[in-house]
Amino acid sequence: MGRLLFIVLTLFAAPALAQSDGAAPGFGERLSAAAIERTTYRIVYDPAYVRLSYPLGDVAPDRGVCADVVVRALRVLGIDLQKLVHEDMTADFAAYPSHWGLARPDSNIDHRRVPNLETFLTRKGARLPAGNDMSDYLPGDIVAWNLRGDEGWLPHIGVVTGRKGPKGRPMVVHNIGRGPKLEDVLFDWPMTGHYRVTMSMFEAHT
Repeated sequence: MGRLLFIVLTLFAAPALAQSDGAAPGFGERLSAAAIERTTYRIVYDPAYVRLSYPLGDVAPDRGVCADVVVRALRVLGIDLQKLVHEDMTADFAAYPSHWGLARPDSNIDHRRVPNLETFLTRKGARLPAGNDMSDYLPGDIVAWNLRGDEGWLPHIGVVTGRKGPKGRPMVVHNIGRGPKLEDVLFDWPMTGHYRVTMSMFEAHT
């Protein structure tokens, strides 16, 4: 009962208070709230390949990686990235990265890989400049980084929230190995992508 109350208050009450004109919370605010709610779960970081149901398939509730933060937050808003990414990869598989040597789409794992999510969001028209001005980042924006910078390649992804850190920067919900956390890390690593999604980008498929 306590978790249910938290979800209701986070998704609706808190974002609504942030709207100075009294309007209902927008898509970005609701995605921010859904991401923050993910931090109430104890998640073991587990990148293992798992066979999933389709659509709306998911790994065990106590397992997940950074991409699962985004996938699960968007599902609260009725958006199934497993289905959407699979359909888009089936339509144009060659448009997606070939890092994993696959010959065809795989609905068990494709939506849980950051480069695929970046490609999908870019193809949907969600990509924005990845600059250093913190005012450019709004609640619900999705950001991706390369954790190794010039020394290699390790993709990571998270959701920007309406919460501010000590320096006034928007805080981000991400899972870097300790479960979903709300942290002041927006500019901690080289950013590879900045995306702003809207419901209209998905309406034809939901």
